[in-house]
Formats: sequence, structure tokens, C-alpha cells
Amino acid sequence: MKHSKWLKVGLPFAIVLIAAVVAKMMIEGRKAPEQKPVESKALLVETLTVGKQAVEFTVSSQGNVVPLNRTSLSAQVGGRVVSMADGFVTGGMFKKGDVLITLEQEDYVTEVKLAAAELAQAQASLAEERARAKVAEQEWRSVDNVLPPELGLRKPQLAKEQANVQAAEAKLERANRNLQRTQIRAPYNGLVVSRSADIGQFVSAGSALGEIYATNVAEVRLPITDRELAFIDLSAGVTNRNKVDLSAVVAGKTRHWHGELVRTEGVMDSGNRVIYAIVQVIDPYLRESGNKSPVPLRFGQFVQASIHGTQRQELFSLPRSVLRLDNTVLVVNNQNQLDIREVVSVRSTESLVYLSDGLLDGERVVVSAVPNPFQGMEVRVAGDPDDTEKDMRDDSDSIQVSEAL
Repeated sequence: MKHSKWLKVGLPFAIVLIAAVVAKMMIEGRKAPEQKPVESKALLVETLTVGKQAVEFTVSSQGNVVPLNRTSLSAQVGGRVVSMADGFVTGGMFKKGDVLITLEQEDYVTEVKLAAAELAQAQASLAEERARAKVAEQEWRSVDNVLPPELGLRKPQLAKEQANVQAAEAKLERANRNLQRTQIRAPYNGLVVSRSADIGQFVSAGSALGEIYATNVAEVRLPITDRELAFIDLSAGVTNRNKVDLSAVVAGKTRHWHGELVRTEGVMDSGNRVIYAIVQVIDPYLRESGNKSPVPLRFGQFVQASIHGTQRQELFSLPRSVLRLDNTVLVVNNQNQLDIREVVSVRSTESLVYLSDGLLDGERVVVSAVPNPFQGMEVRVAGDPDDTEKDMRDDSDSIQVSEAL
């Protein structure tokens, strides 16, 4: 009985002791796995191989539409206004040569008649003096060996009568011009902006009658910075001018017109440091066949302008995010090391940056984020075949170690 009690108590301890001895022998007898040093991988980066491309920029601006020619009509002679053209009202259209205003003509017709009568009288006096000179010449020829004086041949009298005829002709021409000036004609195709005279009103010479705008050509004055002016070639000549697309919202719809950049004002604005470029639009009011726009481009309209440059430049085009604040980019050299390269930025948009110097064709520029980069930093390039094979070998070794464990 006593022997059975000790057997129940000692048997579990014996089993535990034997298991511990066996486990120790198994652990000590197992071959330790091969130890490899932990390798720290270089940062994996994405790159873009760069090359110069021909780039033609578009410059954006805005401005108001104004006429190329604007005229303040005024009377050259005085008189009472007796009639006006139906189109001579604010907003009215007219054509070149149309009579816009007619002044009272009776007094000027009378002056023409008086000038014509004076001319006829002067011509008669000239004819009479010529006859007298001819008679005097015949009389002097009857006298032998005597040189006739000019006064004897009546040359001074003849010259006086010729001068009187010329004066009378000039007076008649002036009278006719004054008569023509009683009709104020349109100097070009245009529209009436304002009218400051009316029928029955007496106007004197120089009095303002109204203001008109020419509708054959419109201009848009666009502010452009000096840096953007480098992308526009104003020396290209008439056959290769910069094309300009104009747009504005009219009656709730966006409308488009086409123009040409013809010149700049040549003076930098001292207030906002811009230079103004002038764009011309032919036939803005669609009065001729040249403009095919569905709606007229009215004077005073505010428009957005997009100027197509004619200056092509060979530049590097990169995502804007690659340009750092200190005007540098990260380049991966042949040894897969970072080279912090200073570059020259020509222009940037919301998504792209254009570089002129600092890079070479075929170089790899880092386009992914690199925290705390430094010169000579070791990197791995995504998509590099050598780096991909190395990653596959490392992954295989890791799997084998895991299986051994």
C-alpha cells in the first residue's frame, strides 16, 4: 500500500524529468542554421529619362475691345443743321461716304456764284490785256534798230492779269470746298457712339457734332509681363504673326473670335511692370465677309486672350513636383547615386515645369519623393533589371531561412 502511494507521486515527476532531458538532447544535437548579416536596402525611387523637345508656349491675358479708329466729328464751316441721316443716332451704323449731317447751303452757293463771276471777269481782263500786248509788239516792230522795253510790250500788265485769274480760280475752289463741307460725310464704315447736334441747331466752325467708331478693325490691349514676352516673336512679319484666340461670355454662352498680335506699345508700364501688346480683329461687327464668327465682337467687351507663340524652344519638360524650392532636381547617375543638380527654369504651369539648362539628354531624373536626400546617396531604381534580380534572390533566401526555422 505504501509502495503504491510513492509510485503515484513519483511517476509524473519522472516523466517530466525524462521529457526535459530528451528535449535538451534534441536542441543540443540540432544543427544551427546558417547566420547571414542583415542587409539594409537602399531607397527605391522612380525615375524619368529626359530629353529636350521643341516647345511652343501659349501666353494668356485679358483686355477690353476698342476701335482702331475713333473720330470726333466737327463742322469745318458754320451754319444751321437742316438734315441728318437716319443712321446718325447712338448705335446707328453707316458706310464710308454716307452723308451724316447737312448744313444750310444757300450762302455757300451764293459765294460760289460770286467767285465764278470774279473768275470770268479776271479771264476777260486777261484776254483784253493779251490783245493789247500783241498790238504793242506789232508797233515796236515797225521801229528799226530799237530794242522794245518790257513796259512797252505791256508784260507787267499781262502778268498782273494772269495773277488775278489765278486768285479768282483759288477763290472759286475755296467756295466750292466750303459748299461741300456743308455735308459732313462718314470717313469710314462705322457706328455712332454719341451725337451732340440736332436739326435746327446753329453750329460754328469747329463745333463738335458727335463721336463715331470705325468697325473695320478692332483692337484688344493685352498686358504681358516681360518674361512672357520672350515667348512671342514680334519680328516674324505680316505672314507669320502670332495667332490669338479671344473668348467671352455673350448671352450666357462662350463665344470665340480670332485675331493677330500686330505690335506692342513699346513702353513698359511703370506702375504694374507690364508691357501692352495690341491684337487686331478684322471686321468685328461682321459687316464684311472676312469674319466668320457667329456673333459680333462689340467695342467695350472684356475678353480672355490666348496668344500662340511663334518662338519654338528646345526645353526639358518635367512634372512640376520634381523641381525643388532651391531650383534643383535629383538625378540618378550611372552608379545609382543621387546627384543634386541645379537647373534653369524657363516656365512652369500647374502640372509641368520647363527647364533650359542643368540636364543632359538621357539622364534619369527622380520623380518620386525622397526624404532627406544628400549628394551621393545610394538608391535603387524601380524597373532596373539588375535591381529586380537582386530583389528576387534576396526574397528566395528569406524564404529558405524561414523554412529552416
